[in-house]
Amino acid sequence: MALTRERKNELVAQYVDLLSKTNGFVVVQASGLSVKEIDGLRAAVRNANGKYVVAKNTLLTKALEEAGLAVPSDLLKGPNGIAFGFDNFPGVAKAVLDYAADATRTEKMKVVGGQMGSNVLSDKQVDAISKLPSLDELRGQLIGLIVAPATGIVSVIQAANSSVVNVLQAYLDDREQGAA
Repeated sequence: MALTRERKNELVAQYVDLLSKTNGFVVVQASGLSVKEIDGLRAAVRNANGKYVVAKNTLLTKALEEAGLAVPSDLLKGPNGIAFGFDNFPGVAKAVLDYAADATRTEKMKVVGGQMGSNVLSDKQVDAISKLPSLDELRGQLIGLIVAPATGIVSVIQAANSSVVNVLQAYLDDREQGAA
């Protein structure tokens, strides 16, 4: 069934909206997946705060041009699905790659690349990005780095206080022994 011009314009607008909210997307070639498997992929991407859509390449190309982004034309060949990452692109990439790694789906789906900002990514670069820590993990690591010196300072101060108390206690013990 052919798409009407009105429906095509709606899809382009939808893609432009998704592109304005995303910090990166993964291009997936998935042929032979069942509806249940596609729904599972959508759920995995949704859990990583993303959205998976099956996109018509010409309409996605037009949306990328309207959004002022690079068009990865070498990636947009054949039937493609696009996994958009909204605030956690590494998490979305990891969710897609983990879902594709299942033995029953390795022949049916393949990550061919992606885009982050204006940079077009190869499949290997998407894999490398998927191994980056999530934003929450980075925040936790940063807080740990900030708190660690403060914890060290508190330990040194407590050790100094206990040393002073030990010296005073020894002095008092000597005076008591001398008086006795």
